[in-house]
Amino acid sequence: MALLKQKMVWIGLLILMLVFVIFGAAMMGSVVSVKPKNVPVALVVLDQSVDLPTGGKLAIGETLKEKLTANKQLPLTWTVVATEEEARAGLDDREYYGALVLPADLSAGVASIMSPTPKAATALVIANEGLNSQAATVVKQGLGLAIKMVNTELSKSMLEQMGKATGQIPVASAQALLSPINVTEETVHAVGTNNATGNAPGMLTQIMWMGSLVTAMVLFLSNGSARKTGAGRWGTLIAQPIVGTVFVGFGSGFLVWMASSWYGMELAQATATWMFLWLAGSAFFLLQSALLNWIGFPAMGILVLLMFFSMPLLNMAPEFLSAASHDWIYSWTPLKFVAVGLREVMYFGGLGAASDNAAVLWSIAGGFLVLLLLSGLKKGKATTAVNSAA
Repeated sequence: MALLKQKMVWIGLLILMLVFVIFGAAMMGSVVSVKPKNVPVALVVLDQSVDLPTGGKLAIGETLKEKLTANKQLPLTWTVVATEEEARAGLDDREYYGALVLPADLSAGVASIMSPTPKAATALVIANEGLNSQAATVVKQGLGLAIKMVNTELSKSMLEQMGKATGQIPVASAQALLSPINVTEETVHAVGTNNATGNAPGMLTQIMWMGSLVTAMVLFLSNGSARKTGAGRWGTLIAQPIVGTVFVGFGSGFLVWMASSWYGMELAQATATWMFLWLAGSAFFLLQSALLNWIGFPAMGILVLLMFFSMPLLNMAPEFLSAASHDWIYSWTPLKFVAVGLREVMYFGGLGAASDNAAVLWSIAGGFLVLLLLSGLKKGKATTAVNSAA
């Protein structure tokens, strides 16, 4: 076929393969091999050992502590803390995705199974849903499985002891033996209704990036049109970030209103969410505008690739990522600081909780504002591109 003799056809095939490699790495490379590992969890052991009627002591808390901390199959990293209050403070400070509290009467409750009037022994599992709902689910499932295994061992051991001691087992005790340790689950920093199962911060970040990019491109082209009609270079350049941040502020407010009014997203910190999104959108806009002013239209390729490589990572806990994804992309992408900051604003009490990420965004905004203004000194391809596009 004559068509296959054309070089452009084979160049097109190479380009197609390159597109698959780049976007495959962006959309699949970071997520297909994701698995939880080293998920930080607090462990509180308040349990007091008790004497058994058959002799010896029962210390369920210490037994559980030894089994859990020695279990390498669970994707959890344990931090033993002294009190429940300390564990809850760590949850509030985003140090743990969950906590397991073994109360002071845990062993007494299990030991009571051997009495005519057994009482429930209950452990408390606290899931920090706002920090990351996927990781919180892993914590609940992992702890539930671990306690189930301990329950099986306890049931078998106590059944043998009671059979030897009495020869028969009361009905109430037999029922308690089915599950010697009950689990009560509690969720802190809940994500609320219609929050995309806790993924709303990442979703809002992506929408804000796209809105800022459209604003940056429109003002980049408008800058060229204004200069073509004789407007001064510095006047249009100074107006560009001012108009852009105003537009982004309006757009971020509209986005918050739309999410709440149209889609029923529960936003306990609506005003704080809007203000943080405004800061995020301004940082995005200034970054995008600086690259467009310096490089011209080729900057769009960089910005689009940055978005596609960042998107799959925004709603994942860092502990779920491969070392390459974490170190090469997640650790520095601007979208990460917005998604994490929004999570702190929306689920951990407002702007004060996001001060560290806000500081990073202020730095990004300030740095790229300077670069944007310095582009007025540049002459060459980017300036020519603006004028020709206009």
